[in-house]
Amino acid sequence: MAGNYDNNLSGIISKNDRKEKETHPDYKGNCEIDNREFWISGWIKERKDGTGKFLSLSFSPKDQQQSSSSASSASLGDEDAPF
Repeated sequence: MAGNYDNNLSGIISKNDRKEKETHPDYKGNCEIDNREFWISGWIKERKDGTGKFLSLSFSPKDQQQSSSSASSASLGDEDAPF
């Protein structure tokens, strides 16, 4: 029955247990949008006016080629996959 499930426009994020630097995402995961797979990175941030926290998200295509010298701290490679 798993073959009949449509994953489009859905995904998952979970706590990043391998966070080593402040710039690494607090949460990581993946999703599918228009039948294309993406990595998700999420950071818990504090509002500048001090009124609360929010989750900032970044999406990177899984098929995007990245060189180690040009990858930003917000980018995820295969070695950073949460699964």
